[in-house]
Amino acid sequence: MAQKKAKTAAAKKTTTAKSTSGKRAKPDTASPPAGRPAPKLPKVTEPTEPRGPLPPGQDQAGPDTLSPTGQPTGAPQAAVAQGGAYLTTAQGARLHDSDHSLKAGPRGPVLLQDHHLREKITHFDHERIPERVVHARGAAAHGTFQSYGTAGKVTKAAFLAKGAETPVFVRFSTVLGSRGSADTVRDTRGFATKFYTGEGTFDLVGNNIPVFFIQDAIKFPDVIHAGKPHPDREIPQAQSAHDTFWDFVSLHTEATHHTIWNMSDRAIPRSFRMMEGFGIHTFRLVNAKGATTLVKFHWKPKLGVHSLVWEEAQITSGTDPDFHRRDLADAIEAGAFPQWELGIQTFPDTPEQTFEGIDLLDPTKIVPEELAPVRAIGLMTLNANPANYFAETEQVAFHPGHLVPGIDVTDDPLLAGRLFSYLDTQISRLGGPNFAQIPVNRPHAPVNDMLRDGMHQSAVHTGVAPYRPNSLDGGCPFLAGTDTGAFIEVPLELPATRKVRDAPASFADHFTQPRLFWLSMTPVEREHIIAAYTFELSKCQQQAVKERTLAVLANIDPRLCAEVATGLGLPAPAATEPLVDTDPSPALSQLGRTWPVDGRVIGIIADPTCDLKGVRAVRNTVLKSGMVPLVIAPTGGTLGPKRNPVPVQRTFATVRSTEFDALLLAGTPQAAADAHGARDAKAGAPEPGSPDPRVLMLVSEAYRHGKAIGGWNGSSRILEGAGIQADGPGLAFNETAATALEHLTHALAQHRAWDRFPPTV
Repeated sequence: MAQKKAKTAAAKKTTTAKSTSGKRAKPDTASPPAGRPAPKLPKVTEPTEPRGPLPPGQDQAGPDTLSPTGQPTGAPQAAVAQGGAYLTTAQGARLHDSDHSLKAGPRGPVLLQDHHLREKITHFDHERIPERVVHARGAAAHGTFQSYGTAGKVTKAAFLAKGAETPVFVRFSTVLGSRGSADTVRDTRGFATKFYTGEGTFDLVGNNIPVFFIQDAIKFPDVIHAGKPHPDREIPQAQSAHDTFWDFVSLHTEATHHTIWNMSDRAIPRSFRMMEGFGIHTFRLVNAKGATTLVKFHWKPKLGVHSLVWEEAQITSGTDPDFHRRDLADAIEAGAFPQWELGIQTFPDTPEQTFEGIDLLDPTKIVPEELAPVRAIGLMTLNANPANYFAETEQVAFHPGHLVPGIDVTDDPLLAGRLFSYLDTQISRLGGPNFAQIPVNRPHAPVNDMLRDGMHQSAVHTGVAPYRPNSLDGGCPFLAGTDTGAFIEVPLELPATRKVRDAPASFADHFTQPRLFWLSMTPVEREHIIAAYTFELSKCQQQAVKERTLAVLANIDPRLCAEVATGLGLPAPAATEPLVDTDPSPALSQLGRTWPVDGRVIGIIADPTCDLKGVRAVRNTVLKSGMVPLVIAPTGGTLGPKRNPVPVQRTFATVRSTEFDALLLAGTPQAAADAHGARDAKAGAPEPGSPDPRVLMLVSEAYRHGKAIGGWNGSSRILEGAGIQADGPGLAFNETAATALEHLTHALAQHRAWDRFPPTV
């Protein structure tokens, strides 16, 4: 595939040791000593000139190079051993020091963020295979990332240089549900990207919500235990509408900001293709001169940010629980490749690590785009589906500590814990420390990490000295310097302080940013948030949990609290903290803009009596416009004469409006032969000569969900039967098929006819 062939400039410059192709190496002396542990005699002094690994000894030969399924690969034997002249991490990032832990000063404590220390020790801890002793729902795709070069002033990362093209693998997921749960539940979505760079693997492991529930990783088990199903009944599955979740977040108010995002439409995306991604934490970039900049990463979808409405999400969970993964795979198969721009917000790297009064180390805070605009630095295109779900989507292993030169971490306490937890989790989930050797995880850079053995070791290493310094293996691997692409942590001055279990005072503000989010929403989005809180809390059994959560909402906004309280039949409490007066951030709203219609699905409703010539014409136009036309008819097969038939993709009995972004009617289809309750309960008992009741339900449902509806050939009569006023917003009924489609497409660019949802106030 194309993405497999893409290489960064750094990768093209990388050299590897010459292969022996299974041939025995010539000895360097005419009469080598018996049992010699290396093919070349060592010198007394430590070698310092970098060189690649030595070839195997005269008496050594590795196994034939076969794939995991026994297929000859034709690869030389040296290709399955370590390569490159420099010491690297298991992800291929070159190291400049492997003798000293990262400490808070030469005599200070060892820092938890030392990912090299943890990788090295953890791998060592798991080198021996023990005796037999005994994450979740996702979808993924391959693609490429093309750098614009606009980040060159702030980072030396080679994959962000101008013109660099890097293969990527992206996994989208839900957080709470098991692998068998539904796609369209109200939940946070994972957005994890693996960049196979020539300098090692870089993983940007984020979500579709820019903030997190907690500020310190030590509380991660608590929030997940609270969000998961109740341990006594293992229900409810894949949702937060239950007591333990709301008990935790109402007691732990630092979760308030993430919770209001989760109660917004952001938690029920229309598609992975229409979902933003965020790196959540603040990272530190380093340029070629050593200057540093603090950044937040953003993924901006080219199709815009769109969501399902709540009823639509509920119906879809039942009719198509695989909706999101199917949508992603179908779009790629159809050539409607999803795209995102990677952007960064940049901030001066000051000792305080704050910006405009916002603590950049607090993962429950955002920096509004009006204060720090998002600057695009590259374009990602997903252009290939995985060949095997388990081998790729299920086994891919992401880790925030997979870094490359030019990108470093900060002292965000949540990030510090993730740097430990992800690696530890992969060892347990993938059966040992060699998970980087699974094909989907393999770096596209030479790896010479001196990590040996362990469960599921598939590399066949050569040499006898997996330690350094050594002379038996010619001194290889060697340490790299700044001039040879080493990953070097940014040296920071740390103030003299005490070791404490505490948080900065700025972390104590739990309500300013949730109020900012609420004030930035349009009236219809606020209505959805009110409805979400009301629904979720109505599912709770404990009265104290409901009352406590209302007290939290009172500190966000009095109307929000009062409306939810009304829905729960409870009094609205007064705020216990002053309401902050803050300017809205329009960038937080999904409404008010238009977006490309690429990949949108248009349902074309027809039967043999309709204008099939018009159906053929609009179907071709829809295809040429980059959208997907699906013809809906009484039965499967085709419509019209055999010489020029119209293919049918859906039937009245099998279709629901949740599958489509818009509907187009080619006439008024009459009740089909199977339109009776015994065959299809949705049909009921139609009146003779009336439109098929399932078409009426389809149109009514689409209208209720704010979708564009159009038609020609007298099809506007359907509206009366569905109880819809013909002059309503988002309707496009015209005399010709072409005009109807044109108006429909214009309405579709706004995603929904939002004027159908008038606010209460």
